[in-house]
Amino acid sequence: MEPVTRPPREGERPDEPQGPQTPPPAEVPQGLMQASTAWGEHLHWERNLAEHTRRAYAGDLDDLATWAARHGVGAWGEVDHRLLRAWLADLHRRGAERATMARRATAARMFFRWAQTRGYTRANPASALEAPRTDRALPPTLERGAATDLFTHLEDAVAQATDPKTEAMAQRDLAMIEVLYSCGLRVAELCSLTPDQIDWDRDLLHVVGKGDKERSTPVGRPAERALQAWLGVRPRLAAAGVAEVFVGARGAAIDPRVVRRVVHAALAAIPEAPDLGPHGLRHAMATHLLEGGADLRSVQEMLGHASLATTQIYTHVTNERLREAFRQAHPRA
Repeated sequence: MEPVTRPPREGERPDEPQGPQTPPPAEVPQGLMQASTAWGEHLHWERNLAEHTRRAYAGDLDDLATWAARHGVGAWGEVDHRLLRAWLADLHRRGAERATMARRATAARMFFRWAQTRGYTRANPASALEAPRTDRALPPTLERGAATDLFTHLEDAVAQATDPKTEAMAQRDLAMIEVLYSCGLRVAELCSLTPDQIDWDRDLLHVVGKGDKERSTPVGRPAERALQAWLGVRPRLAAAGVAEVFVGARGAAIDPRVVRRVVHAALAAIPEAPDLGPHGLRHAMATHLLEGGADLRSVQEMLGHASLATTQIYTHVTNERLREAFRQAHPRA
């Protein structure tokens, strides 16, 4: 049997290796599709998950449904624990990363727990399903000195601007990066920020995060000054009727890709800074707060993490940096 191939991607030669080969999709029976669709609606309307998360879980379940159909399964009630383990083993053979396998196992556990409550299955075959543990790499972060250099560089760009539009763009970039670092916002939260979410009297931002969950996070004085300066020159760029605080060169609400380019370019100008995107500034904010003595629960609330376990990764970052300082400085390390 000849191997299955896909069309070459943009910039890829047809004769180049194309990675792990996936069998052609099987026709998924209606008994599988109906429950999959209903679960997608459950994730949207009842769980209120973000669109990106819903797409990821839907893709995971689609892969399981296609694999199950290829093995003669016509309804979710026919799936057992052995078949689910075989699915994960097949994912491993296809070259899936550990993180992908872990997420797909999570999706299966969530789906079958829901399917049992809705009568699609009598039992939950995924209740004891396990996937390989993922290695949680410590996120790279920005040293305090590099952060100071970053903002000095951005302020210099504002001072050196040669025309009103260039000055407005430089002031916008300074304000965006100040807010990302001061408040620990996700890039989507920054791009959707509107003036009514800024509480000037109490130095707070009221943020709508993942799953439409609201939280309040303090705004530092430098970030507040940068925001006020940007709002003063914002009319030079903003198109009529645009409500978002940050706008692009053409006046519309700024695109997350533009924010990422701005952050990467700003950090590239700092010799000792790692190559980080907006999320790296969020990591830096959390790490510096913990290093300064902030408690983990407060950092969790400011970041909008649903679980404290997610925030605890930053304690590993700070502990690792303490160990490195000990190894370098202590005579008996």
